[in-house]
Amino acid sequence: MISPVICFGQQPCGFFPKRFLFAKIQTARRLQREIGGEIIFFYHDSDHDPRETKTLLRHRQTNEPAILNFAFQNKIQRKFSPLYLKTIPADWQEKTALQLPNYLDRPLIELFSRASGGNMADFCLSMYRQLGLLENVRVVRSSDVAFRRAACDISEFFVDVPYAGEIVRARHSQGTLKLHEGGDKFVDLPPADFTKEQISPARDSRLRWMQSVLQCTHYIAGAGEQAYLRREDAPEINFLTRDAIDRSDEAFIEFP
Repeated sequence: MISPVICFGQQPCGFFPKRFLFAKIQTARRLQREIGGEIIFFYHDSDHDPRETKTLLRHRQTNEPAILNFAFQNKIQRKFSPLYLKTIPADWQEKTALQLPNYLDRPLIELFSRASGGNMADFCLSMYRQLGLLENVRVVRSSDVAFRRAACDISEFFVDVPYAGEIVRARHSQGTLKLHEGGDKFVDLPPADFTKEQISPARDSRLRWMQSVLQCTHYIAGAGEQAYLRREDAPEINFLTRDAIDRSDEAFIEFP
C-alpha cells in the first residue's frame, strides 16, 4: 500500500505569512491525522512577483490596515529577479522592527528580529519555522537545482538568466526570452543557452512539473488555485480545498 503524500504549494507570502497559508497547513495536518503519511510544502520561491511578499497588519489602536514589504536592492531585482535571489538590504530588518510595535506584541517583534536570511525567500522561511508552522513538514523548494534537474520537461516555463548585472526570471515564449514590463510591454532578451537547472514552471505547468518529482497522493489547493489547476495533468491526485479562514489575506500573527 502506498503511504499518503499530502502536499500544498505556495510562494513566499509575506514575512508573517498570510492566513490562507496557515489554513493550508492546518488542512494538511487534519488530513494527516485521518490517513497518516507525510506532509510536503512545495515552496515556490522561483516566483518573481514582489507583491507576493506583502504583509498586511492592523494597527493595534485603530485597527486600520497597513501593508509592509521588503525593501529591494535595485529596480531590476524588484521587478524581475526570482524571490530566492531578491537580496535584503542590510538595514531593512532593523528599520522594519522599529515600525512593528504599532501592530504586534513584543514576543512577535523579538521573533522577527531573530529571523535570518540574505534573500526574501530564505527570510520568509525562517519566520514560518519560528512560528512553529513547519514542524514535521518537509519543505521542497522550486529553486533547488536537484529538484529542477529531476523534474519533467515542460513547454511553458521561465528561465533564470543574467541581465543588467542581476539574475532575472524571463518567460520563454516561441524560442525567445522576455521580461514583462507591465500591461502589454515586454523586453526581449538576447538569445541564451540554458539548462534544466535554470528552468521553473509557468502557472499552468506547475502542477505537472511538481508532481513529476513529488508524486503526491493528495493536494490541498487554495481558492485561487482552483481556477487554474489542470487536474487532468495529474489524475492520480486527490484534490482537496483548504479549510475556510476569515481575513485570509491578512498576516498570521499568532505566537507559537
